[in-house]
Amino acid sequence: MIITSRQNESIKAIRSLHDSKGRQQSGLFLTEGLRAVIQALQSGSEVEKIVYNPDELVSSLGRETVKEAQSKGIDTLHVTADVLDSLARKEKPQGILAVVKQQWHTLPQTAQTAKGLWLGLEAIQNPGNLGTILRICDAVAAKGLLLFEESTDPYDPAAVKASMGSIFTVPVYKPSFEALETWIEQNQNLSVVGSSDRGAKDFALFEYPADCLILMGSERQGLSEKYLSLCSDVVAIPMQGACDSLNISVATGIIAYQAAIQHRTIS
Repeated sequence: MIITSRQNESIKAIRSLHDSKGRQQSGLFLTEGLRAVIQALQSGSEVEKIVYNPDELVSSLGRETVKEAQSKGIDTLHVTADVLDSLARKEKPQGILAVVKQQWHTLPQTAQTAKGLWLGLEAIQNPGNLGTILRICDAVAAKGLLLFEESTDPYDPAAVKASMGSIFTVPVYKPSFEALETWIEQNQNLSVVGSSDRGAKDFALFEYPADCLILMGSERQGLSEKYLSLCSDVVAIPMQGACDSLNISVATGIIAYQAAIQHRTIS
């Protein structure tokens, strides 16, 4: 059966995922484009539905992806180009998109699983920046991304798009401040390093521990005193020009790479 109406109940339910209320109520989100759909399938994420228009699946890979989803028992909706366009945020979604279950993780409880590099964000507001930081986490092989109070939704379409598929590979956590405090206390091997323009140490000269949680503040306010109190060290990125700050995703990328490169194994 081909779905031809934008007012079809299944289509309206999928379209509601563009809004935060729809995502919160359903626990689902939307991802668009062939590459993203393939990553969702390959990552082991719970793909609920595939929506496609065969006329726009110009590559054999696209058609094979639909067949793979069907072989796995995933619900596939054949729709007209007009219906697909009503669901897509991209101008050209490549004839395919997927409805995927959100995945929120709980903080690991053993010291062994808490090893490695972690990133935490306080009150990040821009979903595009958040998606870019997810991509940075993937690039530096971070163990996970922690989102604290008032942070934007990583499953917002803009964040999903900016993550370039990293939403499927980077574990995302949303602990309370109290849960974070307890986790840090339980994992004494994990050093907490904050970033602030008031930091006493140059980010490029600081020796980052192998097991490290880097905390970054909001775009406007920076890291609050509450989260600074958790940090054993605070680093700053020196500004040598006229500007007094960097975009949060740029700043996170600079510090994350500085930390990661110190412990990189070159084969």
